[in-house]
Amino acid sequence: MSLLKIATFNVNSVRTRAPILEKWLSSSKAPDVLCLQETKSQDVDFPIDFFDSLGYKAVFKGMKSYNGVAIVSKITPKNVAFGLGDGKFEDEAMSESENARVVRASFGDVNVLNTYIPQGKSIDHSDYPYKLAFLARVRDLLEREYKPSDKVVWVGDLNVAMTDIDLTNPKANRQHPCFHEDVKQALENVMSWGLVDIFRQHRPDAGEFTYWDYRVKDSLTRNIGWRIDHILGTESQAALCTAVEVERELRAMERPSDHTAVVASFKAN
Repeated sequence: MSLLKIATFNVNSVRTRAPILEKWLSSSKAPDVLCLQETKSQDVDFPIDFFDSLGYKAVFKGMKSYNGVAIVSKITPKNVAFGLGDGKFEDEAMSESENARVVRASFGDVNVLNTYIPQGKSIDHSDYPYKLAFLARVRDLLEREYKPSDKVVWVGDLNVAMTDIDLTNPKANRQHPCFHEDVKQALENVMSWGLVDIFRQHRPDAGEFTYWDYRVKDSLTRNIGWRIDHILGTESQAALCTAVEVERELRAMERPSDHTAVVASFKAN
């Protein structure tokens, strides 16, 4: 059976994480399509040759020191676009930031949307309502560009934990900008367009995390974490998924990101 493996990984600096990426992408576990967030690399500095040496083509949009998204793939991407495409940014700097948070492309009849959703800082910070609006604009993008009957996969660091089992300490984080009721509802509103949680279809249990804070001592070994990196999809695409894997070993390597990769395998036509 032919499979298409699609992964998401907030690398927290693509160049810093090159040794980890090289080992992983040279292994039998390497995905066909890898969606990266927080690449923290200006376009002129993006390591195109590095990915090319591993057999991956790259499309990317970055900024110095923060943000940045990319899709690297063994398959040539089509219909590549950056940003939310609605022109609702206040100035050129905001346009640059948003373009470095959203990239989409198609691989055959599979449409991949990769986003790095704003974290929000705190629920009384101006970034929080911007985060809520950003999620609403993702729904607008889906409505403009796709149909729920299409094969769509939405992945990325969405900076939202959906339910109590998606983090170690839910009671202590009810007011957190990644777990407040408002932001959970905002994500649910996007999903109501026609998306399902592919990750949870295959990994329904508690303790399944994708992010372990650097600031928490031994967070990985103690499994004190969050699930904020997601693989969502339309029902037609979800039905083709055979497995979802969390690559915890990448978080345990030397100089890791605070996130790890999540990989979904789909039956390919």
